[in-house]
Amino acid sequence: MKTIITACSQNLSGSRASLPTALRTLLAVPWPSQRDVRAWLQLLAVLQWVLSFLLLGTVSLLLLVYLVFTSFWPISALYLAWVIFDWDTPEQGGRRLPCLRRWPVWRHFRDYFPVKLVKTHELSPSHNYIIGSHPHGILCVGAFCNFVTGSTGFAEMFPGIRPSLTTLAGNFRLPLFREYLMSGGLCPVTRRAIGYLLSKNGTGNAVAIVIGGAAESLSCRPGITTLILKNRKGFVRMALQHGAYLVPSFSFGENDLFRQVVFEEGSWMRSIQQRFQKMMGFAPCVFYGRGLTSVRSRGFLPYARPITTVVGEPVTVPKIEDPSHETVDMYHEMYVRSLLKLFNENKTKYGLSEADELRIV
Repeated sequence: MKTIITACSQNLSGSRASLPTALRTLLAVPWPSQRDVRAWLQLLAVLQWVLSFLLLGTVSLLLLVYLVFTSFWPISALYLAWVIFDWDTPEQGGRRLPCLRRWPVWRHFRDYFPVKLVKTHELSPSHNYIIGSHPHGILCVGAFCNFVTGSTGFAEMFPGIRPSLTTLAGNFRLPLFREYLMSGGLCPVTRRAIGYLLSKNGTGNAVAIVIGGAAESLSCRPGITTLILKNRKGFVRMALQHGAYLVPSFSFGENDLFRQVVFEEGSWMRSIQQRFQKMMGFAPCVFYGRGLTSVRSRGFLPYARPITTVVGEPVTVPKIEDPSHETVDMYHEMYVRSLLKLFNENKTKYGLSEADELRIV
């Protein structure tokens, strides 16, 4: 762009400058290639997503509080009345907008990494499912791209299945951000919200839960795959209570998107992170990615690393309204075995070595 401006300035200045000469010089300047344009579109698609998740809720809240003290206070009052009226909607199936899943921006978002979805078994629309999404990573890029957007072809691979990704319930208390989340089909990771989708919304529902949650993000680092799963059994109990099949999924490459400063267990910084996570529901990670202007600079954008999400074989689960601890443990063990099988069968295909192991704590 600077070259174009310089060329125009040089040819339009002086008494002998002529418009035809300026136009010829302008046309001779090399324009950005299609590849460069695509790269910038992909970068901007990722930027808007990161900013939406990190800032949209907080900025909207601060803006509405500010408007209270101005002549525009009715805007805040009307939105507060709307939130009160609409308070239970996130836990009653939400308010998804199919057009948002088909938003062209998500194709650029997908191609930036790129993100790929792999199907290994059929999912029948006559059943409901709980999909366990692993690992959490920093921002759950693989889960969002596959289960919220339609860019990776989930609807075509699994016809008749409606995916719903769960996230922290506190996110649905933030103004405007709650509307953004619901429009994409996200719902709170609460018993009430999940139970509604599995019992009052017919069949063909697939509720995706990032089992490790915020605690797992503290152990996220490239080259090491640690899952917090051993004592996470609530999702198995809910599957049994509603007769929903359990489906493991694993996003290879999720942990490679950011670099994180990982504090050792027992350190005072780790204890602060864990206490904050217990109080607020999410963990304050110290991480960095690439910058906006260069891959070599540091910033908050994820690195462009391939993510391949493999959806495994469903574990058949009976409907038991009040399952015993032994029954929950048995199906939890079956799920872990299915997840380990999925990981071991696919790890060498998607960037890991035969020696890499899945560590479950």
